[in-house]
Amino acid sequence: MQKLAEVEDIQHSESAGNAGNAGNAENAENAGITGDHGNGDGTAGTDTTAGWRAVAAATGPADRAAAEEGLRLAYRGAGLPEPERIVWAGSPLEAVGIVRALGDEKGSSVRDQVRTRPWADERRRVHDALGPGGWTELWSNTGARLWDTTRSLADRIRAGILDRLAEAAGIDPSSDDGLEDRLALETETRQVLLDAVLGQHDAAWLAAFDGRSERLEGLARIAAAAGWWWPYEKTVVICERPVELHRDEAGRLDHGAGPALRFPDGFALYAWRGMPVPAAFLDELPSIDPARIQREENAELRRVMLEFYGYDRYLAESGARPVHKDEAGTLWRIRMDGDEDVVMVEVINSTPEPDGTYRTYWLRVPPTTGTAKEGVAWTFGLDEGTYAPLRQT
Repeated sequence: MQKLAEVEDIQHSESAGNAGNAGNAENAENAGITGDHGNGDGTAGTDTTAGWRAVAAATGPADRAAAEEGLRLAYRGAGLPEPERIVWAGSPLEAVGIVRALGDEKGSSVRDQVRTRPWADERRRVHDALGPGGWTELWSNTGARLWDTTRSLADRIRAGILDRLAEAAGIDPSSDDGLEDRLALETETRQVLLDAVLGQHDAAWLAAFDGRSERLEGLARIAAAAGWWWPYEKTVVICERPVELHRDEAGRLDHGAGPALRFPDGFALYAWRGMPVPAAFLDELPSIDPARIQREENAELRRVMLEFYGYDRYLAESGARPVHKDEAGTLWRIRMDGDEDVVMVEVINSTPEPDGTYRTYWLRVPPTTGTAKEGVAWTFGLDEGTYAPLRQT
């Protein structure tokens, strides 16, 4: 599901990237690309990127008048009649419900006409004018700086929509029937999500065209004023922006005291350093203690607990002590009164995080474990003698 709405754009990007010729100054001038925006070539000022970064992260009520003006401009620019009706939604989740409820009444999707084709055509025009090197430089100085964070946020919103729809349908993904029902739900919802234009979360590629394309002006006005939107022949469904957004220094959703992302209708996503967590889990965090951490069976949630509580504090208060260390990690043992020992292996993820740091994981292993390598091997269903990874990720 992570590729959904980006599939067409990626295809266009690859096509346009291969179709370009060696641009030169004359082409650029003829295409109207030089001027006050950017630095007159493939570079762009930092103010442009900063402005679109702010658009992508904007919270608060939409500027509905500006957004609706942008919608009409985008339709006219695509050679289409203006939409007969504009319906506002409190979140992308509510918008999906509205789109479904409208059925055939809304007409066919015109996303390709108002968004995909203009973007692809303008990308090709600018690429041809600047040449491959100029385009690469322009993208590196603008959209590339925003791409990862906006794309990951959009992916999380799509996943959150599917989770909420599954909950509303009473789907239990842990059962065989529930898994089939979840797949059916994703298939059914896929087209609706593909019809969406991402509004403010299209900031990355809009940054690259800032001031360079009158044809994209309608899309830019919408993005600066509102959230996701669904363009159809007769109706546009468009969303308010979030009212709350919290991210860490790496741009990941992150908030330990409530929703990391929340829309005005209550649709919300909860996360700790990018990892989705249940809302009730965050409510519990301020009161956890070593005993609660030890009881948690979910390794990812236990890691969040340990990060929140603090590894040093946990080890100091839990009576843990390192008992072995090898190339696989460090083995810790916690004596438990009236119960079996808690034994954990401390391992470092070999893949760096976006900020360049390396995440520490704690693996709960059987109390009979004697070495760190034996414990890691056990998590893969192997014994210590046969566990020999060629590459760790």
